[in-house]
Amino acid sequence: MASFPRRGEIWLVVFPDDPKSRPAVIVSLDARNEFSNSVLAVPVTTNPRPSPTHVALPAKQGGLTHDSMARCENVSYLHKSRLSRGPLGGAISPALMREIERCLLRSLGITT
Repeated sequence: MASFPRRGEIWLVVFPDDPKSRPAVIVSLDARNEFSNSVLAVPVTTNPRPSPTHVALPAKQGGLTHDSMARCENVSYLHKSRLSRGPLGGAISPALMREIERCLLRSLGITT
């Protein structure tokens, strides 16, 4: 296992405004993740509300136990001390990571 969170992995994190740990997809670059004291992460929920900025993540992707949604509009900067456990499994598929990248751009109003 890596000694730092890797892009595309899912970790349990404690978000500043959420009292419980929840899964999140690490979206920052590995070079940043290795040398910085923080990461960028997208929260994951099991509440499946389709949205142009949400990506469906099937159970077993990245170690998830339930079908879930990545909420790309809520990308967050997190100090590594807020990562409580992980990775839950391997990285999510490259196709899902590309969809998260597209939704991150969409959530920021960036068109390509």
